[in-house]
Amino acid sequence: MPHVLNAWYVAAWSHEVTRDPVARTICQQPVVLYRAKDGSAVALADRCAHRGYPLSAGRLVEDSIECGYHGFAFGCDGVCTRVPAQSTIPSRSKVRAYPLHEKDGWVWIWTGEAERADVTTIPDTHWMNDPAWATVTHSYLFNCRADLVHDNLLDLTHESFIHRTTVGDDYIYEHGITVEVDGTTVTVDRLMPGVEAPPLYASTMGVEGLFDRFHATEFAVPSHHTLHSGITGRGRPREEGYLIKVLNGITPIDEHTCWYYYAFCRNFGIENTAATEDLRIGLGTVLDEDAEALRLQELALQTRPKGEHDVLIAQDAGVAKARRVMSQLLAAESVAAAGPASGTSEARYAASPAAAAAAAPPAASATASVG
Repeated sequence: MPHVLNAWYVAAWSHEVTRDPVARTICQQPVVLYRAKDGSAVALADRCAHRGYPLSAGRLVEDSIECGYHGFAFGCDGVCTRVPAQSTIPSRSKVRAYPLHEKDGWVWIWTGEAERADVTTIPDTHWMNDPAWATVTHSYLFNCRADLVHDNLLDLTHESFIHRTTVGDDYIYEHGITVEVDGTTVTVDRLMPGVEAPPLYASTMGVEGLFDRFHATEFAVPSHHTLHSGITGRGRPREEGYLIKVLNGITPIDEHTCWYYYAFCRNFGIENTAATEDLRIGLGTVLDEDAEALRLQELALQTRPKGEHDVLIAQDAGVAKARRVMSQLLAAESVAAAGPASGTSEARYAASPAAAAAAAPPAASATASVG
């Protein structure tokens, strides 16, 4: 199962990257993360050029990482700086260095062609560092393919069944959605007027009665979802209400597992430590429920007969459009990988998600209302 490589993925929380090397597998690529002496984060291929030993099992010597097998050392740029057994360093003794960018508590990694990395395409996550917002964070290893997490976030009607005691209610699936596609960003918006706040939110907001509830999932394909959620007075603008920004960094490990980096940011009760703790526990329950549901789904899909496909309904419009965008990105990279011999001009569009979107047919920018 291929992954889109010309993209930014969350590699780790900033606090996880230290002077002690840490191993990660991202899009089936083993990576070692560490910090240079000046505090900057470094990512190298986690495989020594000498015999393939994992560099993450070695140690740092100044700003180089020393292989724990035969002592080959590699600098922050991946170039070998020392071979203990001889004075000359073979020209091929180097490992891949990955572009990194640190922002708002996350370390982002670019897994594709280094010259294509553009930090301006990293999603907005400023709420994690904004003093006007309080944040609860979690990290999970999900035993399912990343695509299932994307589908889960784009179709929130599952809340009515999986999360009944926390954020779910039957009224969620009773209201339709509006789907918009802008380049490689798919947004699924749902307005639920005149409803009660879900149990977890009501208890932390300290509210009763009927409100307009909303959630809009903004999926920056292929790796990040921002869920703009909350409640507001009936008929009132959303920005006047209790607002929530849920940041979801979904990073594939391999075809059956992924990392889930999660931040729940709110603009209410920011000094209320009890509410923060209640949310930490309650949202942990939500993620536990998602993890178990998707684990079971992954197992079931592994035995699905060839030729059997999902039966999508109107509420899956966002899922369908996001899958289309993802397929376009994967196809563009596949054409580029084939090189000039493919005999097409499409290879140039594999450089980045934005370029692939520009090459997409006009229908990819449609707006659909379903209900």
